[in-house]
Amino acid sequence: MKLWSVTRKPSCLRMIESFFQHNDLVSAKEMLSNIIICAGKNNTVIQEDSSVVLSFHQALRSLVRACYTISVKENKWRIAKHPGKHYLLEQGSLSNEEYLNPVLVFHRAFAEYAVKDFEYYLAVIVSLSMNTNSYSDGGEMVAVYIHLVKILDAAYLIQEREKNK
Repeated sequence: MKLWSVTRKPSCLRMIESFFQHNDLVSAKEMLSNIIICAGKNNTVIQEDSSVVLSFHQALRSLVRACYTISVKENKWRIAKHPGKHYLLEQGSLSNEEYLNPVLVFHRAFAEYAVKDFEYYLAVIVSLSMNTNSYSDGGEMVAVYIHLVKILDAAYLIQEREKNK
């Protein structure tokens, strides 16, 4: 009698799947954009309910951790490769090279910032988006934001390819 399934997806892929079951890609990018915009403006507070923002923050932190694990343990798992058809809308913010191999996005993001850095900047922008203060170092926040958007696009692409495998 088997107590586990050999075909069970690795936990990181399940985490990505779970994230996108609760957040569609467009809404997640929109929420992230609203958070970064409100965090950068003085006297501006995000309109979404704080529980929604904090829940999104927790989900995005978990997604970032899952993507980091995938980047570190890429060789252990078989992530579905590019199916052959190239849809420009599906590519999102990814370069052609990143579209063909979305794990490159994770390698590049975590080469520039550690997971702790992403968690720190996420906590800062979420905190600032919910009060009237703004941040002073916009350049660093924008760089993290760009990586997060690419991580969302790459994770979604991986999830879609796994679904169609």
